[in-house]
Amino acid sequence: MKSFTFTFTADEVEILVDALDADMEGYEDSVKDARANGNRADVATFSEAAARIKAVRDRIKAEIGDED
Repeated sequence: MKSFTFTFTADEVEILVDALDADMEGYEDSVKDARANGNRADVATFSEAAARIKAVRDRIKAEIGDED
């Protein structure tokens, strides 16, 4: 797997974490809608996407010492 190294200011990290939170919330809402519609495939797809976004966000927060 290819990896990258970036340098961000504290403000940029905050923007990135906020954007990931918003994206994750969108997928979590999509999970709820898919459940309500009985669409199991979409539930799985959207749940996986939300989990992956959360993992990235949590890695960033751990790196800056902002673990909830």
